[in-house]
Amino acid sequence: MHRNDYHNNYLTVKKYVFLASLTCLLVCFSCTDSEVAIIAGMENKESISHPSESPKRWLLAHVDVETTGLLPGYHEMIDIGIVMTTLDGLIIDSLFLRIQTTHPDRLSPGAKAVNAYDAARWSQLGALSPSAAVDSITSFHQRVAGNKHVLMVAYNSHFDAAFFDHLFRSASKTWRELYYYFILDIPSMAWGLGLQDLNSAWIMDRYQIEDEPHLAEQHTGITGAMVNVRIYRALLQYRQELVAAVPGT
Repeated sequence: MHRNDYHNNYLTVKKYVFLASLTCLLVCFSCTDSEVAIIAGMENKESISHPSESPKRWLLAHVDVETTGLLPGYHEMIDIGIVMTTLDGLIIDSLFLRIQTTHPDRLSPGAKAVNAYDAARWSQLGALSPSAAVDSITSFHQRVAGNKHVLMVAYNSHFDAAFFDHLFRSASKTWRELYYYFILDIPSMAWGLGLQDLNSAWIMDRYQIEDEPHLAEQHTGITGAMVNVRIYRALLQYRQELVAAVPGT
């Protein structure tokens, strides 16, 4: 190798080593002690038995949220409904919370048309601060789930999980302390059964499932979570009927 080439390669390596070191320092300094503890806790979880192996050790948390808009981190959660069930969809308990926002001015017209959020009205209805909401959700989980493992279930799961994550991170906590890292979503369950309408219209019509209210003032996270449970049960029933129709079963 030519001396100049060697020198140039040496400088290039030094540059990348410097940049890598700088990146590591920035990451370290950008993480708070609580975030470091959260990351360590997430990475050091022990292995657990799967639902197929120990179904009685697992529960489902059917989650639905209402927000001030569509962009997690910019828009905020204004209420949440959680319905805890067995794997068969038997309801154990439920929780509904209204949450006061930090930036009510970011409310989008589309969100207001769906959930009628109004900061003053929310205060009158006893909306909690984000940190108090996280504490309430955690207390509910500990009381109902105990030492059981819990899977989050949602209809539009990436949407609900993203807002859920931002709510918990605003209180320097993580939802991963409550729920397993896999998240189930109802349209994917339906898709696997050959139902590709995405809005569950067919399954709701077949089993005469009561929909949630579409009046904005009555449209909340708990009404959404409850209808999700009803759809989940219907999908289980539909699967049983499909299996029963297979010759020899």
